Amino acid sequence: MQYKHLFFDLDHTLWDFEVNAKETLHELYEQNGLKTRGIDDFDDFFEKYSYHNHRLWDRYTKGFIKQDELRWKRMWLALLDYKIADETLSRTLSVQFLEKLPSKKNLFPYTIEILTYLKNKGYILHLVTNGFESVQHNKLLHSNLTGFFKEVITSEGSNSLKPNKEIFDYAIAKTGALLQESIMIGDNLDADIQGGINAGMDTVFVNHLKVEPHIKATYEIFELKALEDIL
Repeated sequence: MQYKHLFFDLDHTLWDFEVNAKETLHELYEQNGLKTRGIDDFDDFFEKYSYHNHRLWDRYTKGFIKQDELRWKRMWLALLDYKIADETLSRTLSVQFLEKLPSKKNLFPYTIEILTYLKNKGYILHLVTNGFESVQHNKLLHSNLTGFFKEVITSEGSNSLKPNKEIFDYAIAKTGALLQESIMIGDNLDADIQGGINAGMDTVFVNHLKVEPHIKATYEIFELKALEDIL
């Protein structure tokens, strides 16, 4: 085998963050009576939350903001779009969101099957994620993914973030892998693919959304099952 160690991203690659986040936020929308606060359309609220979440995650990965600011300000800014300037509610929603979200179990199609296939073929599977330590481990536990991965490398544990080379150096050191026998598999061109390139790894771009890539990965696939053609 050309590769021995497979480094996966989690959110948006295996674990369907959008579906899980929408389910979670809808529960909080009902629980906190947000309709009575003037937020009549949940789908519109989720769209606004997603916009701010994406923008703040970009700032977080570039080192402009800290973890706590990301967590509560995505709620604060979504509420501000409805002229609700309520910091207490924003922080409450943030805490509730991170309590509920990891219990969601929606995975992309063929996730369990492809991980089983790869493990049975003798590959050693790991995770490299910019997600928060306890949150990511809880996601794995509730979605029955824990047993597939030997090492879980988070931004918190490594004190670095994808695409920085340091998080991959940490992952290589922790797993005892060699770069030439390792490959990074993820959905985010700027974090996963550029990060893998920065580290000197081959990469697989999991293009679930069928976007036009602005960074060239070693391989590009549109569904997880296609990993069987590469590995």
